[in-house]
Amino acid sequence: MKIALIAHDKKKDAIIELAKAYKDVLAAHNLYATGTTGTLIMGETGLCIHRMKSGPLGGDQQIGAMLANGELDLIIFLRDPLTAQPHEPDVSALLRLCDVQKIPLATNASSAIIMLEALKQGVYFK
Repeated sequence: MKIALIAHDKKKDAIIELAKAYKDVLAAHNLYATGTTGTLIMGETGLCIHRMKSGPLGGDQQIGAMLANGELDLIIFLRDPLTAQPHEPDVSALLRLCDVQKIPLATNASSAIIMLEALKQGVYFK
């Protein structure tokens, strides 16, 4: 399964903790991430992650292109709903693509845990 990991700045610690807690689950899949998020997760977990550009520099759009081409199966995007994002149109487009392509999307740690627990139990989304 191909999984994308994305997190806004104020959610980076949360996605790192999530990746540490589910390292064994994530290690069994192909992982992709926006630049800074991928670097931080790799540094803390040793997971192999294909890194895109930073979100504001086009990383969200790179992930979006993968979505549009049917190249991703699950997105974990820990969003900060209380801080305005300069690249909000890119974020909205990514969320819309998940709906169009029927790709499961976790936008907070609780929904991400449910999806990762399902993967841990061998439940796949496609």
